[in-house]
Amino acid sequence: MAMNGDGVHGLNGETVALSEAKHINGTPSKSKIACENGEADIHAAKRNGTKRRTPSDTFSFTAEPTIDDIRRMQAEFTDERDWNQFHQPRNLLLAMVGEVGEVSELFQWRGEVTEGLPGWTDSEREHLAHELSDVLIYLVELAEKCHIDLPQAVLRKMALNRLKYPASKVHGSSKKYTEYKD
Repeated sequence: MAMNGDGVHGLNGETVALSEAKHINGTPSKSKIACENGEADIHAAKRNGTKRRTPSDTFSFTAEPTIDDIRRMQAEFTDERDWNQFHQPRNLLLAMVGEVGEVSELFQWRGEVTEGLPGWTDSEREHLAHELSDVLIYLVELAEKCHIDLPQAVLRKMALNRLKYPASKVHGSSKKYTEYKD
């Protein structure tokens, strides 16, 4: 959750004017934000018998390293090897696509794989972790070379996604936003 002059921005992309946010001791609450899709959706899910994920029942990442830490570590790694001459946007993009292909190979021929990867060995999970790390490292370096602030870009993109895919209209459907009628 982030705050700026416009309001409070949650991890799900909701934005609430500071005047609309519920307050605890005069400051915006980080756990209870009055928003269009907040607590009302949880109660609606309970009434409809559907399960809504909450932060307590989902996987979460560790706080460190941050995206900027990863950026700095990769920059140092690249500088130590004099590889900056090769790490231009096009090359980084193609390298990242290659790494995504390596991730794809790990899932190829497995059929549907459920969340948490039950049935995967520790070795397979570690191999996946390595390949996903490669993708992330290249993505972060590509964003750096293109001067894109990824965390801020994610906030903007999630806000756009909420407009294109309002929960009340698309709930339970995998259609593209252009297929929905107003």
